[in-house]
Amino acid sequence: MSTAKEHFWEDRPVFVTGCTGILGSWLTKALVERGARVVGLIYDEDPRSWLYLSGTAERIVRVHGSVTDYALMERVLNEYEIDTCFHLAAQALVTVANRNPLSTFETNIRGTWVLLEAARRSPKVQRLVVASSDKAYGEQEKLPYTEEAPLQGRHPYDVSKSCADLIALSYAHTYDLPVGITRCGNIYGGGDLHWDRVVPGTIRSALCGERPIVRSDGTPTRDYLYVEDIVEAYILLAENLHRPEVRGEAFNFGLDDPKSVLEMVQAVLEAVGRPDLEPIILGQAEHEIRHQYLDASKARRVLGWEPRWSLEEGLRETVEWYRWFFGLGVRKVEGGIDA
Repeated sequence: MSTAKEHFWEDRPVFVTGCTGILGSWLTKALVERGARVVGLIYDEDPRSWLYLSGTAERIVRVHGSVTDYALMERVLNEYEIDTCFHLAAQALVTVANRNPLSTFETNIRGTWVLLEAARRSPKVQRLVVASSDKAYGEQEKLPYTEEAPLQGRHPYDVSKSCADLIALSYAHTYDLPVGITRCGNIYGGGDLHWDRVVPGTIRSALCGERPIVRSDGTPTRDYLYVEDIVEAYILLAENLHRPEVRGEAFNFGLDDPKSVLEMVQAVLEAVGRPDLEPIILGQAEHEIRHQYLDASKARRVLGWEPRWSLEEGLRETVEWYRWFFGLGVRKVEGGIDA
């Protein structure tokens, strides 16, 4: 016998900002497969995005523009009678934020309040999931981070996520907007084309037969979570936003198994089958939080969320994706990898 939950997304109008990124691509694909009518916001087209390579782009309405354009956000929400929003659009690289903070603040902070204000004025929006980050907590003495920890980013990217997170909470608590906030660890999986990140950068190096380059000293610790587990977390949160104990709340999502950069690099090399490649440690990373990982017990208790993929299983799937992606066209590695 089918249940209402199984049909939850069928013919539901959904708006996804940032739909060409790693998470946006996989989330959009999952929503389409569940029968949702997805409208995706695209700022810059990248034909290598998983959104296009998977064929998902041909199955959605594509709107071109910026999340900072208020008139556009208001038009999309009203003309497509959007019921659910997933706000993922962001400048997501720490190194870029350090180099060019203004564009990061514009997209990550202004883009958030623009969408929230448009949603506040739309009578159709019933649920809105906003992507924050573990970076919103900044650096804390007490680990792992719980949702009660203060949001105290200090460097440009971290500050942008702290601000966006607080703005989302203000709309939830002041205007009763049906908002839920996700604070995730480092997401990995097929489709991440930012080669200065640990997982894709190490995989590309290993497939080239080259030693991976680590910009930090290799000791920073992070949460790493497979992209399909994060997709399920977002969908589950959206499905539960009608509940008083979920609406207006933030939730951590992590594997509860933090790894250092060097541990993660070694795990990736094992997954590729090249454990013999010794990393080159540069020790040059700046403005990096040393240790950062999450307590996901609230998501487990309130939402019933559980990750399905172990690190080994997720890396195995990820390596296979990149083998398919590169084929015979593997390119030489340049630069290094982030925490």
